[in-house]
Amino acid sequence: MSTDSRWYVIHTYSGYENKVAANIEKIVENRRMNDQILEVKIPTETVTEIVGEKKREVERKLFPGYVLVKVAVTFDDKDIPSMSDDAWFVIRNTRGVTGFVGPDSKAIPLSDDEVLKLGVEKRSVEVTYKVGDTVNIIDEIFDGFSGVVEEVDTEKNLVRVTVSALFGKETMVELELDQVEPISD
Repeated sequence: MSTDSRWYVIHTYSGYENKVAANIEKIVENRRMNDQILEVKIPTETVTEIVGEKKREVERKLFPGYVLVKVAVTFDDKDIPSMSDDAWFVIRNTRGVTGFVGPDSKAIPLSDDEVLKLGVEKRSVEVTYKVGDTVNIIDEIFDGFSGVVEEVDTEKNLVRVTVSALFGKETMVELELDQVEPISD
């Protein structure tokens, strides 16, 4: 059995997300469960509101009524992750929590792809190429093609590459930073 961590989604009463997150964090601290419940997040986005002639930036919840919790898990012999009974009990019995998101309110962790798409965790990619460099594409569709880097946007995790595709026609493709690698000399 190996130990790892996974993100779980819990459903809360609407408007209680901040209170639930604060309560879970407080219980974790009081019971010294930092090794079991690792992180609590409420996914938000910053939006510019224009009211009359005034602009102001407001932080809005992306998923009202939901809180994300990163929990230490163990894997059984079938590679199925599960959290400890103590962690499940603390989360499930926190005031304002109505249950875990999953079939029959069973705690099912988010997949790695879901975590990335939700923006809960950012994966850092070391970029060793720059505009003008020739790179190999290691993406499924253009795998094996090479191209010239036209633009690198580390904030959005994107790189634009001009590829000499079929019949010598140049095509601009937009890829994630880790879908290309510099050609070694």
